[in-house]
Amino acid sequence: MKILLIEPYYGGSHRAWADGYAAASAHDVTLVTHEARFWKWRMHGAHLTLAVDAAAALDAPPDVVLVSSMMSVGGFIGAARSAIGTAPVAVYFHESQFSYPLSPLDRPDLTYPMANWSSAATADLPIFNSEFHRALFFEEAAKFLRQFPDRPHSGMLSDVERRSIVLPVGVDLGRVAAIPQPDTSAVPLILWNQRWEHDKGPDEFVELIETLILGGIDFEVAVVGERFVSAPESFDRLPAMLGNRLVAFGFLPDDEYADILRRSDIVISTAHHEFFGIAIVEAIAAGAFPVLPDRLVYPDRIPESLHERCLYDGPDDLVNKVQWAMEKREEAREIADDLSASVQEYDWSVVAPAYDAVLEDLVRSSGGRVARRRSPDASYEP
Repeated sequence: MKILLIEPYYGGSHRAWADGYAAASAHDVTLVTHEARFWKWRMHGAHLTLAVDAAAALDAPPDVVLVSSMMSVGGFIGAARSAIGTAPVAVYFHESQFSYPLSPLDRPDLTYPMANWSSAATADLPIFNSEFHRALFFEEAAKFLRQFPDRPHSGMLSDVERRSIVLPVGVDLGRVAAIPQPDTSAVPLILWNQRWEHDKGPDEFVELIETLILGGIDFEVAVVGERFVSAPESFDRLPAMLGNRLVAFGFLPDDEYADILRRSDIVISTAHHEFFGIAIVEAIAAGAFPVLPDRLVYPDRIPESLHERCLYDGPDDLVNKVQWAMEKREEAREIADDLSASVQEYDWSVVAPAYDAVLEDLVRSSGGRVARRRSPDASYEP
C-alpha cells in the first residue's frame, strides 16, 4: 500500500511523528513537508503549496493520504485532486485551536478553530492523539459553532464525531531506555523538558524551584526543550538562581537529551495545554518519576492507582509531591520503574501496526485495494 503523508509543520514533535511512522510502517510512505515556521501562514496557505509538492513527489495516486492538521485539509483535497485521485484522506490532530490558551500578545481569531473544524468535517477519517483531545475537540466545537448566525454546521457534529478515532503518537522509546539499577547516591536531578512557551506553565515551574531552594534540600535541575523567539522571561532568572545546580539549560542534541533523560530522577510538568505529552512519556520511559498536574491528558498517562502519588492539585501539592520524591528516592524509583514499563505501549513498534491497520481499513471501506504488507507480523488489536 502506498501512503502519502503530508506534514505542513515539519519540526519538533510533528517531525518525529512523521519520520517515526514513515520508518516503522509496513507500507511505502512518501513524505511531503513544509518547514516548521510561520504556523499561522501554514494554516492559511500550506494546502496550495503542499498540493504542488505532492504532485511533484508522486508518480501515481497513493492508496491513502494521511495529513497533519496544521492546514486546510478540505483545501488540500481540492487542490491536490489530480495528484491523489480518489484516495481517502485521514487527518491527524496533534493539537487544535479550540482550547489553546492565548499568549498575552494574541487576540481571539475564529479563523484557526474554523480551519480545524472544517478539516475534521471534510476528511474521511479524523484521528486524535488522545481520548481527552477527541472529547474536548467536539465539546468546544459545539460551543464554537453555536455563535454563527445561520446554517452553523451543528447538525454535522455527531457524524464527524462518530467517524473519528483515537491513535496515540508513536515515540522512539528505544533511544531513551532506562539504565538498569541507576546510582541513587547522587543529588536528585529535577527535569523540565517541554517547549519554552507560556502554555507549558514556565512561571509555575520557576516558583516551584524558588520554594525548593528555600526548603534547603540539595538538588540539581535540567531545563531543556525547544526554545522560541518569545522564550519565557521567568526562565532568565534560573541561571543566577541555581548556579552550579543548573546542569542543562536550553535545546540539546538528541544524544545529550537522551542522556539527561536517563540521569533525571523527577520529571515535572506545569502545563496548561497538553493533548498527549511526548516529552513526559520519554522521561517516564527513561526512568524519571513523574509529578504532573491533575488535569488535561495527564490522568490518562498514569495508572489510576498512582494518581494520588503522581498527580498534584495546586502549587502546594506540587511542592509536597516533589519533596516526597526527593526524600523517598527508593520508593519513587520503584514506582518509576513500573511506569517506565507501562509507557512502552507508545513505542513505534506497537503503534505503527495500529496506524497501518486503520489506514488499511480506510482504503478497504473506500473501495480501494490494500497491497500486501512487507511485514507479516504487523497486526492491530483494537
